[in-house]
Amino acid sequence: MKSTTTPDLHRESIVIDGTCPLLRRKEFVDWYIEGGVTACTPTVGSTASAEETLRNLGSWHRLIGSRTDLVLVERAAQIQAAKKDRKLGLVFHFQGADPIENDLDLVDAFHALGVRVVQLTYNIRNRVGDGCEEAGNAGLSRFGRDLVQRLNETRIIVDGSHTGERTTLEAIEASTRPFVFSHANVQAVHPCPRNISDTQIKAAAATGGLIGINGFPAFLGKSSHPTIDDFLKHLDHVVELVGIEHAALGIDYYEGMHPVANAEEAAKLYRQQLAVRRWSAEVYPPPPHHYPAGMGTPRELPNLTERLLKHGYSPAETRKILGENWLRVMRAVWGG
Repeated sequence: MKSTTTPDLHRESIVIDGTCPLLRRKEFVDWYIEGGVTACTPTVGSTASAEETLRNLGSWHRLIGSRTDLVLVERAAQIQAAKKDRKLGLVFHFQGADPIENDLDLVDAFHALGVRVVQLTYNIRNRVGDGCEEAGNAGLSRFGRDLVQRLNETRIIVDGSHTGERTTLEAIEASTRPFVFSHANVQAVHPCPRNISDTQIKAAAATGGLIGINGFPAFLGKSSHPTIDDFLKHLDHVVELVGIEHAALGIDYYEGMHPVANAEEAAKLYRQQLAVRRWSAEVYPPPPHHYPAGMGTPRELPNLTERLLKHGYSPAETRKILGENWLRVMRAVWGG
């Protein structure tokens, strides 16, 4: 019989963080290990070219090969094996489809290198469709429809985070496999262009997909120092709207957050993102960016498990939120 005490439940659970751009700095894999994470999803591609992304993938493969406590995850069963073997599973994730350029055969090439989740856009318009900060809200392009089909065929999870409402709804309609918002919060709780509507949440859930709740402060509410309760408001809304099976974690810890980056480093990264218009000042306030108190870094994730239980989620429900829902989607798209 499984224990229901917080330390044991967290230790026994499969814990999956569905979005981990913090791992652009690879040394922080150890923070996820310290936090009891079973599998995490480093951002290995975003707005870079295919060539730049290939170089990054090479460096990841070299890191994984150099350590006995890391494993590349390409099938759902490998996450269960990682849990048993006390290793950290790594799921390669694109935040934006730019590395695919205009060549769908690159989907197959990146799949061969381990990429298993591809996000369609990153805030702004690309070949696939409109990002969530495009006022025009144009839908999925012809290339985008072909991309969704190829991702389905190669069994790569399609991700609508950072993507415009119309683009995601048309992508969901075009998809034949579960569709996710790997790291997206709720418009009904906190209106923000980066957050998603109830219509998007329901549409993703209807595919068997999920919504990963994000810890970035500006997407949680108005406070620059949010709490775990602020995080839970978004989680609760998803659960109440579409059921416990469709709520998960996509915390989105990143390299410019407090306490990873000092003030100068965080400001420099922020200015760079504004300069290339990937971020807008209206949606992304200036740093410091404090993640919810008590889960400010991946090392503190056992505190989230404790708060889920105290908040009223049962041990079985908590395990689903922590990782079993992600595992279900991964099994449905990737196979065993």
